[in-house]
Amino acid sequence: MAKYDKRFKLKLINTYLRGGVGLPVLAARHGIDYSMLRRWVDAYRLHGSAALCRKHSRYDVHFRLKVLRHMSRDGLSLREVTALYDIRDPGKVSQWARLYDEGGIDALMPRRRGRPQKMPETRPNLPVEMKAAADTRSREELLKEIVYLRAEVAYPKKARCAVKGRKPDSAKEKTQIVNGLRTRYPLAALLKIAGLARSTFYYQLRALEAGERHVELKATIRAVYEHHKGRYGYRRITAAIRNAGRMVNHKTVQRLMGELQLKSLVRPKRYRSWRGEVGRVAPNLLDREFEARRPNQKWVTDVTEFNVKGEKLYLSPVMDLYNGEIVAWQTARRPCFELVSNMLKKAVTQLGTRDKPLLHSDQGWQYQMSAWRRLLSANRLRQSMSRRGNCLDNAAMESFFATLKSEFFRLNRFDSIEQLQAGLRRYIHYYNHERIKLKLNGLSPVQYRTQLLVA
Repeated sequence: MAKYDKRFKLKLINTYLRGGVGLPVLAARHGIDYSMLRRWVDAYRLHGSAALCRKHSRYDVHFRLKVLRHMSRDGLSLREVTALYDIRDPGKVSQWARLYDEGGIDALMPRRRGRPQKMPETRPNLPVEMKAAADTRSREELLKEIVYLRAEVAYPKKARCAVKGRKPDSAKEKTQIVNGLRTRYPLAALLKIAGLARSTFYYQLRALEAGERHVELKATIRAVYEHHKGRYGYRRITAAIRNAGRMVNHKTVQRLMGELQLKSLVRPKRYRSWRGEVGRVAPNLLDREFEARRPNQKWVTDVTEFNVKGEKLYLSPVMDLYNGEIVAWQTARRPCFELVSNMLKKAVTQLGTRDKPLLHSDQGWQYQMSAWRRLLSANRLRQSMSRRGNCLDNAAMESFFATLKSEFFRLNRFDSIEQLQAGLRRYIHYYNHERIKLKLNGLSPVQYRTQLLVA
């Protein structure tokens, strides 16, 4: 029987889709893994409620190769491709990719399960030294070896349950596993198997026992947090506990809230596309030269985020620096690669046969991907990137976002993402065709470009 049934999964998915609560908060509230809840939501959006049932499938070599080619061609992540093809085990695709890199298509062939059809007729002969040692060992030594071997088998089983299938890497995790097995197996054998020093084990054990004294305080913190519906951060929660007559340090409350995965929902973190150097970084060819002599000579692009009642919408436009016109734009509920790739496919349809614009962006992870570089190369666009952490290198795009939010987003109230999308469509059309700019001689961007064509 599955650990989580279909009714439980649907309940959480519907709670998230109704809005008002994010995935991390919802996962922490029900004590489940955040990434697993996100996989449920992605699978439900693509395949409906059928994707939430248990599925036992064996994938042939043609299906595996199709998944790997789709992931490489469109630059999909492991989470996206598993949701798209309804693959329930997220580790399968990464395993297929590793096998394909090591052995090609032959390595993707499924292996037969079970024992070989024919067992060896005779056991291999042991060396004379091993036979002599086996003959001379006493009963006590053999029993000790049996106990050690049983502990050696029990340790990885306990580790898989404790740390969700991965190998324990920290002394704290190893201590928890050893402490759970020490009533059945000798401590010395368990420490040897775990590769843990005795002094380290007792140090970590004392630290774990000291952490248990905050159980009551954790319950109080969670009660205050839920009573105020996530509006309080650690400072206000500390003040509320002190007002109730209990002295507590604010640093302790902050640390315990981190362990409970609780944080204020009033000012959530803004979207940031920087995730480190995940691909290739292009030089800054634009170099803050925001003036262009002709249309389709210099383009700039970026991604911005909107929040409507807890739901997010991401906008990816591309602007022509000749007249500040929004050449193309795309919206999506998630900041995925398709957001920027679909925007670029729309933009290149505006190019003439001789146009080879420079496209400038920041160092966001989407713009570092090889799939993005292939799109630029296929359409004869040169890539340019801002320096890391320097928004002034893309000031023209940042200025448009500031204008968009001050003239449109903050002056209106939206009840849904669909209403925001419709409003964006109207405003960008107004921005291109009607809104005049003084530096364009009192003309709108489209009027200024049309005037050039007529002349």
